[in-house]
Amino acid sequence: MKKILFILVTLHGLSLFAQKDSLRVGDAYLEDQLYVGVTYNQLYNQPNNVTGSGFSYGFNAGYIRDISLVKSGRLALGIGLGYAFDSFKHGFRITQLAANTISVAVDPTLTATHPLTIHAIEFPFEFRWRTSSPNKYRFWRVYTGFKVTYNLKHTITFTENNITRQYTNIDRFNKLQYGLTIAAGYSAFNFNFYYGLTPFFKDASIGTSPIGTKTIKMGLIFYIL
Repeated sequence: MKKILFILVTLHGLSLFAQKDSLRVGDAYLEDQLYVGVTYNQLYNQPNNVTGSGFSYGFNAGYIRDISLVKSGRLALGIGLGYAFDSFKHGFRITQLAANTISVAVDPTLTATHPLTIHAIEFPFEFRWRTSSPNKYRFWRVYTGFKVTYNLKHTITFTENNITRQYTNIDRFNKLQYGLTIAAGYSAFNFNFYYGLTPFFKDASIGTSPIGTKTIKMGLIFYIL
């Protein structure tokens, strides 16, 4: 079965390149419809006494519908659907006391043993500029836009004194989040940056100070026709 899937994917890829080779200058064409990315994640707008977020990372992949705005294809819109996984190390001690009540305390010593993992569906929207042509495989690109993500599942794992506890889908977690994006580069190597605008938690605070923790992601993204 695996061999059959590999052959089908290979043939599909070859057919795409063959189709592009048959195009002529001035023909309508699509670019960068599949994407795969890896990111290094950081938390910002943290409460006082939270100094960092440890080593955090992410992975995402999906499909973007390329909508050309001009005949040359160098300006386009992108509307997509994808999957994202993120893991964050942080300095919060989070405990769910009841359905709508969580206890949050600052404990920077927990960054290595208190990860937050997130599985989400993402909806990228991009304005696309590139130096491509129907027969040009290597070109410069700058894609700006925003991304909306909907949380499918999140888990906070807490380990202390060799005892591990897990809290899944805390009610105070913001399931719907969004942020600004930019991707720029040449050929296969493209830098990707995401600036989150939505706090992780809603109506959460430490004492009288609200928790406005948000995320920044930076890494590489690879586009495939």
